[in-house]
Amino acid sequence: MENKNDAKISHQKITQLSILAVIIFIGWILSKEMLPYLSSILGAIALYEILIQPMHYLHLSKKWPSWIAALILMVVSFIVMVIPFVYLTSIIVDTIAPYIDDPSPLKEALNKINDFVIQTLNVDIVKPDTLTKLSEEILPFAQKTLGSTFLAVGNVFLMYLVLYFMLVNSATIEIWLRQHLPFKEKNVNKILTEFKSLVFSSAVGIPLVALSQGIAAFIGYWIFGVDNFMLMALLTAIASVIPLVGTLIIYLPLAIYQFSIGDVWGGAGVALWGFLIIGSIDNFARFMIQKKLANIHPLITLFGVLIGVNLMGFLGVIFGPLMISLLFLLLSIYQSEYGSQRTST
Repeated sequence: MENKNDAKISHQKITQLSILAVIIFIGWILSKEMLPYLSSILGAIALYEILIQPMHYLHLSKKWPSWIAALILMVVSFIVMVIPFVYLTSIIVDTIAPYIDDPSPLKEALNKINDFVIQTLNVDIVKPDTLTKLSEEILPFAQKTLGSTFLAVGNVFLMYLVLYFMLVNSATIEIWLRQHLPFKEKNVNKILTEFKSLVFSSAVGIPLVALSQGIAAFIGYWIFGVDNFMLMALLTAIASVIPLVGTLIIYLPLAIYQFSIGDVWGGAGVALWGFLIIGSIDNFARFMIQKKLANIHPLITLFGVLIGVNLMGFLGVIFGPLMISLLFLLLSIYQSEYGSQRTST
């Protein structure tokens, strides 16, 4: 017969649950208020994982003061990563701005592509009213995506402020994580190792693949006389993060558009360059770069990009897949910690 006292919740358990509830409540409030600064915090974490090895080299091996090593690495990262990102984004914004104010050129281009497909294949792939709605949806989405990035001066300052204290206190941070993460030591090591790999895959792998395809697209579009070839190359680089279709959604309509305006040489050139060069570089770059990094599933990338862009703008392309991958990693760790106990009872 079951003892009635066994059915009661102990005072210690009640206290534990109460403290946990307070922690969750305060954490929820803080997370809600910190949401506008999420991209800055994630950017600092990503840069920390990239710069921590050079930081250890300068501070531990070369015996540089930690604050000097941190400042030098921050300046280098700002010149190498942030300034080019700001420059490229400004080019996209300046190029897209006229189309946001007057979307008629975009509608005209979409109509030309559709008319050419109808005349050539006798297939009406998209109805005119659908094209109008599509153009009306694309432009606000592009405006929101580009406008909600972390390019505000305050957010960049916050990102580097957080990064500075993370680099200077890197040893303390690692000790704190190992002491306070509520998992076994082997799982703590797994989290730290795989998180570093995920960060490199998202913050280094994705941009490098996109950059390689963007450069290839820029060369090809310039050779074959594409209007606004700089913008088209940037859009091709951005589209490279989309699983399965990737850059195809840019260079194929672009090739059809070249045919529709009577530029047969340009249309054929863009199509062949896209299939043979841009596509090949995509496969080669992913093989060379991501084989050494975490293997992120295409669906995680797809939904990560969609959620991330909606949450934090253009930077969501990088951090969206990272957040979903981290969620699955934590679920795996949780199963490792508590799943065996549940199944054994």
